[in-house]
Amino acid sequence: MKQTPSQTVGPYFAYGLTPDQYKYDFPSYVDGNLVDPLTTLDAITIVGQVLDGEGNPIRDAMIELWQNDGEHALFGRFGTGTDPENRFVFTTIKPKSVDGQAPYLTFIVYMRGQLIHSFTRMYFSDETSLNSSDIALNAVPEERRGTLIAAKNGNQYRFDIHMQGEQETVFFDV
Repeated sequence: MKQTPSQTVGPYFAYGLTPDQYKYDFPSYVDGNLVDPLTTLDAITIVGQVLDGEGNPIRDAMIELWQNDGEHALFGRFGTGTDPENRFVFTTIKPKSVDGQAPYLTFIVYMRGQLIHSFTRMYFSDETSLNSSDIALNAVPEERRGTLIAAKNGNQYRFDIHMQGEQETVFFDV
């Protein structure tokens, strides 16, 4: 198969990054399981969708998740086209607070039409005290902070990434 423009602009070389999303018959080296949920007692699940300006799921985005709380440095990757609902699903552990910052996860979004990837953070709705004093989160206008906070339901957090529109997620320059 030949590369298409959307594959060469991003995500780069899909057959090597998210091969199952593009129906290649070999597994990805990295997936959405940052920890083994069967052996990790405090495992959490992060579920969400990448949505366009009209609220439609983007079925061929690639999401990378990075976390480092000084004790655990974890990395995962998920192609939204691998899930029947065009979601991303990560199994990880909740990061600890570092230097008084609220715990957060870094998300990197790669998708067609973008010449460079987008960085955002996911904060946890059950960390209200730390969220209220976090320097980076409080640098975001108050009316937009909600786009960075994932809703908790049991041991699962919902975090949708809106690329455009009224609910556009806050993206950071790195």
